[in-house]
Amino acid sequence: MVIVERYLFRAGLLAFVASLGVLTAIVWVSQALREVDLMTGKGQTILVFLSITGLTIPSLISIIAPVALFAAVLYALNKFNGDSELIVMSAAGMSPYRLARPFMMLAAVVAVLVGLLSTWLMPASYREMRDVLSKVRADFLTYLVREGQFVTLDQGFVFHYRERGAGGALLGIFIQDRREPERISTYIAEAGLTINEGGNNFLVLEKGYMQRQARNDRSAAIVQFESYALDLAQFGPGADAGSLRPRERGTLELMTLRRDSPDPYVRQLYGRFRAELHERLVAPLYVIAFALIAFAALGQPRTTRQGRGAAIVGAIVVVLVVRVSGFAASNLVARNPAAVWLVYSVPLLAALAGYLVSFGRLPAWARRRSVASPKARAA
Repeated sequence: MVIVERYLFRAGLLAFVASLGVLTAIVWVSQALREVDLMTGKGQTILVFLSITGLTIPSLISIIAPVALFAAVLYALNKFNGDSELIVMSAAGMSPYRLARPFMMLAAVVAVLVGLLSTWLMPASYREMRDVLSKVRADFLTYLVREGQFVTLDQGFVFHYRERGAGGALLGIFIQDRREPERISTYIAEAGLTINEGGNNFLVLEKGYMQRQARNDRSAAIVQFESYALDLAQFGPGADAGSLRPRERGTLELMTLRRDSPDPYVRQLYGRFRAELHERLVAPLYVIAFALIAFAALGQPRTTRQGRGAAIVGAIVVVLVVRVSGFAASNLVARNPAAVWLVYSVPLLAALAGYLVSFGRLPAWARRRSVASPKARAA
């Protein structure tokens, strides 16, 4: 790149980094506030809180980066127009292609970044976040339940212990499980201790009784035990022992999934898995489309008397329409596989329109209309 192109690239890059940082921080804070109960309700440390909320950043960046680039190109071109730099560049013989090249190079870099995030880092971060949350939910007994209180851990599941003993043991345990409609299970134990076995957390009850009784039956079966283990993961709020969700699966795994998969979760929601795959693959195209839309709005030199507000507002409206159309196409793909072409056509058509407007490649009828309209207004 020549000196002028490097100057344009650097200005666009600095604006992009600033926009991405500000937008990501705002959205991250709003997302992080939803997880405050990790510290208040589940007694987790600030490090656990930051690690969980930090794992959402790759997904945020993959969504925000195209918008941040759009804002950066608009800002840079508006600044150059305001300082009359674009007019000087154009008068010096700089073609629209050379003017657009630094911004398109920046868009290519951002598109590669978004592609890596959406196809590799984002699903890996969601998978890691699922594992961390599972451990937090499995360990919540240590923090949530207080001595001498009867606490409802899940609907129909009540837990109580008298006091804490040496080594973190729970003494005087009472548990009642009414989650099964036709059976009530009650556990009474002298003591219990949480242990980790094979990555799973268990509450091991010592020296107690288990009573099982049908809901409409007066008789009950009572079993005495010396040791009995309960899996704690099933009692955590929001615990989900099901299959991995679409966003938690790797891209290659999504490509190989079949409708007749042995996993019932995949068979039931196969459309969502299909939509997730195509959303990841199409994400880099929005970067190029948004950059071309921004350049189409302000890429032409304008004097200080020529207003740029209408062009900026128009570009923002177009970007919103394109992105909403993309979401609608993705939802349609989840229901109908024949609509896959819509997912890719939305950003491609937007990019094509931006290219035609930016470099004067409009069809003859459109050029005649754009030339005739000022005359009609003057008449």
